[in-house]
Amino acid sequence: MKIIRKICRALLILLVLFLAAAAAFAGFLYYRYYPVYESYKAEAVRMVAEADADLFMKNLSSYIYDDSGSLISKLSIDSDSDYLPYEEIPESVIHAFLAVEDRRFWEHEGYDPEGILRVCYRFLITKGEEKHGASTITQQLARSTFLTSEVTLERKVREILIAVELEKKFTKEQILEYYVNGAYFANRCYGIEAAAKKYFGRSADSLNVSEIAYLCAIPNAPSYYDPLAHEDHALARRDKILSDMHECGYLTELELSRAQRFRIQLSPQPAEKIQNYETTYAVDCAVRCLMERDGFVFRYEFEDMDSYRAYTEHYNNVYESCRGELYTGGYVVRTSLNEEKQLLLQNTVDEMTAFDEEVGEEGIYALQCASTVIDNRTHKVVAVVGGRSQETGIYTLNRAYQSYRQPGSTFKPLAVYTPALEGEYTADSMLPNIDVTKAKGMGLEAANLPGNRMSLEKAVWKSVNGCAWWLFCRLTPEKALSYISRMEFAGIVPDDYYPAASLGGLTYGVTTVEMANAYSTLANHGYFHRATCLLSLKDREGKELYQEAEPEKIYEAEAAQEMVEILKGVLQHGTAASVGWELEVEAAGKTGTTNEYKDGWFCGITPDYSMSVWVGYDEPRILPSLQGSAWPASIWKKVMTELVKDTAHKEFAEPEPAEEFVYEGVGAMDYDSYMPGRSDDEVLSEGYTVRNYREDHILADNADALMYEMSLLDTDSEYYAGEWQKLYEDAEHLINQIYSRKLRSRELEKLRALGESN
Repeated sequence: MKIIRKICRALLILLVLFLAAAAAFAGFLYYRYYPVYESYKAEAVRMVAEADADLFMKNLSSYIYDDSGSLISKLSIDSDSDYLPYEEIPESVIHAFLAVEDRRFWEHEGYDPEGILRVCYRFLITKGEEKHGASTITQQLARSTFLTSEVTLERKVREILIAVELEKKFTKEQILEYYVNGAYFANRCYGIEAAAKKYFGRSADSLNVSEIAYLCAIPNAPSYYDPLAHEDHALARRDKILSDMHECGYLTELELSRAQRFRIQLSPQPAEKIQNYETTYAVDCAVRCLMERDGFVFRYEFEDMDSYRAYTEHYNNVYESCRGELYTGGYVVRTSLNEEKQLLLQNTVDEMTAFDEEVGEEGIYALQCASTVIDNRTHKVVAVVGGRSQETGIYTLNRAYQSYRQPGSTFKPLAVYTPALEGEYTADSMLPNIDVTKAKGMGLEAANLPGNRMSLEKAVWKSVNGCAWWLFCRLTPEKALSYISRMEFAGIVPDDYYPAASLGGLTYGVTTVEMANAYSTLANHGYFHRATCLLSLKDREGKELYQEAEPEKIYEAEAAQEMVEILKGVLQHGTAASVGWELEVEAAGKTGTTNEYKDGWFCGITPDYSMSVWVGYDEPRILPSLQGSAWPASIWKKVMTELVKDTAHKEFAEPEPAEEFVYEGVGAMDYDSYMPGRSDDEVLSEGYTVRNYREDHILADNADALMYEMSLLDTDSEYYAGEWQKLYEDAEHLINQIYSRKLRSRELEKLRALGESN
């Protein structure tokens, strides 16, 4: 009996302690977050109070300007004629959206606790197979109109508060009207009427329930369910929507059966032609800026191909949504694109490829060319050509950033030779020219093969494959391609981490924008600046949205400078000697030709500009005379000669000597020196704030200080060897606390390199 009383007393004490802890925690949450909640609520009240019906109509044009302020393009859609008042929206449209998105729409007050519980329940019993967002139609309207799409608890709270205010100000019918007309149906279509005309060539009121459900499938993921690209995806979701409508009582069993058997026949209307390459590239840069502002996290490294494909699907959906927003949001885009340089590049491409007039089934020239020019001093794209000039009735593909092609030997300086120059190798290092045929299938063991030896410099000049393959295996694919991923090459995938990548043999390939940007990194002493033509992107209220990305050090300055010196020899003694560069202005570059002459490349730099040129067929095929030293190099030479004819910069600048680092002690760095003036709570990417950024860089600074102290110690001394080991462990401990995967990897690589040298 005494034991029972003791147990009861212990349980009572535990219960009291638990309740006290819970009360304390609740108090903490109240005092910590209630002021934030109140501020979000006040914000929601203010925003909705200022909103009117015009705010929900997607009809504001956006404008793109070049570097002189001249208008390049006006982006818009004709939405006024497609806007349907609630009374004119087909009843089946309302039923479809309510069934699949928000079954308790008529009952809730903006958000639906029951719906959230139901979604959680379905997620658990299906073991994650069935996923829904649990956002009501009103919440979706709040998010698309007032907020970004970043996935954070803060945004969700703001979304719910705005939804509640919307329900107070507008009727249910008005909210549905705004939602249906504002939903994005891919291909720059907003609203059910625009979608009906685009995909069926008819008004929405003439469509049957099966066709309506088919269209209502699209807004859930506009890229994935795009009928013009993935008709089968949209069809599968149509059947799901029809089943949901049946569950809700909107369709009888017979109507459901007939609707699911109905054969969809699209009659897509032609899209507005966009035929100038500067517009399509500027749109791409602006869309990516909006994606970043919306909380999208760009990735360039993946665990496996499945994660790459999942990321690509997510990327395409967000991209398509932000592209639609750009066309309707009233943005002003100012760019670095220069009309004179653009004409020079386009005219040269047209002239140098005019010998081949073969066209494909759609009337597009078979032989194509793409090129990008970057100003090395402003780090901006000043001219971009995605193909030959041609009047066509279809959308013009911009190959400069949309077409991924094998880069051939132009990839070697970036992934093989410059990384090697950071280590034990120099221009004079002797490398074995191994037999690549024997090396295939051996993996990294190919580094053990013998071969006639030649200097690294000569191997670059003559574009010797055996030396590049051997050296890549010595570096390892992980190390070599880490430089490439840090320069944001979007098409590098897990399947590329094999020796064939040393010769530019990639799964998907690269673009001319990426290659010009990478060679500009060499010209800028190893500092990478993200390629873009954006100077400014302002929203309808004049708020600046574009923020220049911080440059990142990819290569050591000395290694980049030595690589430029070697590449100068390619034009003087190597594979590009036939180009005949005779100007006083220094130039450096690399030719590239893929197997069977399917792709020809030339990437070249001068002190002022970096320029990449690709020539080939859209559908790769053999062209025996296609070599990097032929048409690509000739196009580069003609354009570059004009670009630099009046330049005062004749020689590549020497890198500034590195400042000697003085150890200031752990914790001596200034926390506020990182991102000064910005709030700790500001979200930089999903789950990563300004505070995280500052804390990470303080940790990195302190680790660097310890590494500097390690470099001063004489490790031959037994006493100092022990101290060195302690400093190593302290630095490793600091680095492992860094949240940013990229920064943590970079610091660990520096520490391990220091360990190997000792």
